[in-house]
Amino acid sequence: MNADLQNPQTSFKRPEILAPAGNWECAKAAVENGADAIYFGLDRFNARMRAQNFTEADLPALMSFLHLRGVKGYVTVNTLIFTQELAEAQQYLRTIIAAGVDAVIVQDVGICRLIRHLSPDFPIHASTQMTITSAAGVEFAKSLGCELVVLARECSLVEINKIQKQISQKAASLPLEVFVHGALCVAYSGQCLTSEALGGRSANRGECAQACRMPYELIVDGEMIDLRERKYLLSPQDLAGLEILPDLVKSGVTSLKIEGRLKAPEYVANVTRVYRQALDRVMEELDKAKVSNQERYDLEMAFSRGLYTGWFKGINNQELVHARFGKKRGVYLGEVSRIRNEEVIVKLEAPVKPGDGVVFDCGHPEAKEEGGRVYGVTHKGKEAVLTFGRDNLNFRRVHVGDKLWKTSDPELDKQLRQSFAGDTPQFQRPINWEIYGEVGQALIAIARDELGNIAQVESAISLVEAHTKPLDTARLQEQFGRLGNTPFRLGTLTNHLKGNLMVPVSELNRMRREVVTQLEELRSQPKRWQLRSKVSYKDLLPPSSPPSPLSPSLIVLVRNLKQLEAALQTDVETLYCEFEDPRAYKQAVKIVHQARQERQKLTTPLSSPTSSSSPTSPSPQIFLAPPRITKPGENWILEQVRAANADGYLIRNYDQLEFFAADRCIGDFSLNVANPLTADYFKEKFGLERLTASYDLNINQLQDLLTTSSAQWFEVTIHQHIPMFHMEHCVFCTFLSEGTDYTNCGRPCEKHEVKLRVDAKRLVDRHRVSSEHVLQADAGCRNTVFNGTAQTGAEYVQRLIDSGLHHFRIEFVNETPEQVHKTIQRYQQLLKGEITGSQLWRELKLQSQLGVTRGPLGVSAFA
Repeated sequence: MNADLQNPQTSFKRPEILAPAGNWECAKAAVENGADAIYFGLDRFNARMRAQNFTEADLPALMSFLHLRGVKGYVTVNTLIFTQELAEAQQYLRTIIAAGVDAVIVQDVGICRLIRHLSPDFPIHASTQMTITSAAGVEFAKSLGCELVVLARECSLVEINKIQKQISQKAASLPLEVFVHGALCVAYSGQCLTSEALGGRSANRGECAQACRMPYELIVDGEMIDLRERKYLLSPQDLAGLEILPDLVKSGVTSLKIEGRLKAPEYVANVTRVYRQALDRVMEELDKAKVSNQERYDLEMAFSRGLYTGWFKGINNQELVHARFGKKRGVYLGEVSRIRNEEVIVKLEAPVKPGDGVVFDCGHPEAKEEGGRVYGVTHKGKEAVLTFGRDNLNFRRVHVGDKLWKTSDPELDKQLRQSFAGDTPQFQRPINWEIYGEVGQALIAIARDELGNIAQVESAISLVEAHTKPLDTARLQEQFGRLGNTPFRLGTLTNHLKGNLMVPVSELNRMRREVVTQLEELRSQPKRWQLRSKVSYKDLLPPSSPPSPLSPSLIVLVRNLKQLEAALQTDVETLYCEFEDPRAYKQAVKIVHQARQERQKLTTPLSSPTSSSSPTSPSPQIFLAPPRITKPGENWILEQVRAANADGYLIRNYDQLEFFAADRCIGDFSLNVANPLTADYFKEKFGLERLTASYDLNINQLQDLLTTSSAQWFEVTIHQHIPMFHMEHCVFCTFLSEGTDYTNCGRPCEKHEVKLRVDAKRLVDRHRVSSEHVLQADAGCRNTVFNGTAQTGAEYVQRLIDSGLHHFRIEFVNETPEQVHKTIQRYQQLLKGEITGSQLWRELKLQSQLGVTRGPLGVSAFA
């Protein structure tokens, strides 16, 4: 295979093909099939801890191999980093930078700060785990020193183009990267807490348990809906952006990323080759984008839960999730029409041959399925008779009407393995030659590779006049193009020779070999990034502050007006409202401000010196929560929230940091504050009153955060139904309407109470629970699945108070006003020391309608 840098037929810049590599074989597969860059994890701090991954000791050899082949290497450091890990992370980053890695892909805000402190020029790429969906997000990443942003997968082409335009207008342009192929998370990356909530395995720590791929039951207004074979309600089809490559090129994205660090090298080779060849065609001529049957076949055989353009073309909930299975299928062959004498007759829709592996789909993918290798194929008209090896198939488990899928093609796998077998380079990149000389002087050959490296060689023999067969362009191309067994091939050759000249062929061969050697040496040298030896993460730690005399304060988050009214019957000082419809916020603010006036009539003007409210902030205070995600064109929602004139706002994302900059603001859990470097950045740069600690922290990690920052900066959620999935995918629209999005779904979210149920024993063997998880939609039509089982950190409250924490939050989802009132009273008793955490835990556990577990504050989630 060959590579071309230029795209003479188009004026658009060519994006790089970025391939995944979970091990050495995958790295070779990517390189030999045309990847321009690979991304890979090491043995710590990466979002695919189940991958084989590389080690720090592998880095020098790996980077030398990649650079020799003209390929960049990016290391993923795309998890949250906890306080006690900062010293280790610092040494880890020093090793990565010194090894000449081309960039790191980062989620944690504090780690971005640390990298820039260690090195002023080492490139940082903002991971999709940073949940960047807008120009404000790109601007935020740029302020951290990031040099590229990986956009959320949920961004459409229209939104990508809007972001490009807006960042250009703001002079905040950064290169943008998008995922172009592979598995789609149903939840926004960086915002999924499902594995943490159900199994103590954090997706923000690289331990996703893929709960979205499990079957769920849909419960509507208390009754289970029969969706027949549609059970995988949260499992999107796999992303395939091949058909919209021209649009992606036109959008100006810099990098096209292929998902799959857990996949086999054959997958990497297959998908990389398909996208490389398709991009080559597109760069030659933009309308050459039609996906061939062979390309679609290859991609389906690589790995497929069904292939779809994801969110690139906008939202179509009916197509994104077909819900019939959540695992690899492959190529659809057809439906079983007859079974006779251990033969299966199928009306074929795709080719099949002896040796192919197939599986019979009877509509129950959660059960063991029948399958095996095809022994013989006999074609009879449009039908094919398939036979199988003796005892290879249990025909009693095969039925007429079963769908037949091809899951394995040994012939294709062999071709793919051969593409990266051996040490001889199979994918060559162009070098462009310039040849100079005249009679009596040396022949000069200058060669440039696509990375800008230059090699120059002179002949040891002077040029003489040629009487026959002079060195014309064709002869020069023939001799300098003999680049087999090297990483190079002939690109262009410009002949600047003056006159009819000649030099021995052996000398031309020597010069060619010398040029190759020089270029290989130049390419293999590690990148030399600046690395400061005498700086430390400790330089970035916030100064310690003395403990405050304030007594513990309870903050209550409610999700409807009835809960709000119940909360106001207690003496709670701070209330948060997160309503599905922000139009109700004006009423909420009115109710709270009226309650405040009533309280002021009943109390003296001066507050108690031990109260956490100040005289200038009379209670109760009401803070409003905008939706978690803000995309281009959605500021109208933020304007609607602000129009309610609340006392302050709960900040969930980068747009809101900008929009509510002049207001009182509290950072919510979605900002992923897990260490003091992150906390200090949000607190000091944006002036947030408080920060909500990450839900990924257990009690020990939380105490580390409190003691290395100022405990007064934080609030901790000690009772909640964890928001597990937060997603663009709308379950209401998909399964309770025939519509594609909010414009034609009929708004079933406003008419029905919906829950999802799954047997969580698939995640946690020790605690088999089958909760009904609450589903809610927000103003942006995004869905959140809340854990049906409330979680409490009551037993750790005294430890947190002893660590200097004053602000404790409890949250409600669908509790009745009576449950709200009683729960608030118990937590108020807990904070006053009238009951212990264990007493509260035991009491709430007895209330089966709450179903409280101890939750993520435990050293393990079910400690």
